[in-house]
Amino acid sequence: MLCIALGLALSFAPAKILVQSLMLLAATALAAAMLIPDAAAWEPQALIACAVSTVLTALCVHLPGGVRHWLALLLAANAGLWCGVVAALSDALSVLFVLPLALLALPGCWIVSRGYAIVPKVLSGWLVAVAVLAAALPLITTPGYEPDHME
Repeated sequence: MLCIALGLALSFAPAKILVQSLMLLAATALAAAMLIPDAAAWEPQALIACAVSTVLTALCVHLPGGVRHWLALLLAANAGLWCGVVAALSDALSVLFVLPLALLALPGCWIVSRGYAIVPKVLSGWLVAVAVLAAALPLITTPGYEPDHME
């Protein structure tokens, strides 16, 4: 979800920064996935941080004036860090499967340039809702399994 949010946010960035941001995303994600020694200890914090980063990144589509150069790089580095940490929880090379989702910035830039900026904004709104639910569900305690009254 974080790479999708980054792609939507980069849709509102200058086109000349896209390649730099995507390269920074890949470098940061691969470095984090390979260099974090004990990613399992980070699991609860990493999943919450990934959801919070998804929300903040997706909300950047509503900034007046679009996403600035420095913010695009900051968002890419943040997304790369948390994608790398989450990928390190399972398999460090699994990060290679999620990074291409950030390429949504390419059709997103085209859509925004055609005057249909509402499309990535609506998509980012849906993404915010899903990320908030994903972050909230682990925090809610459930009573566990209770037998049915019919048994």
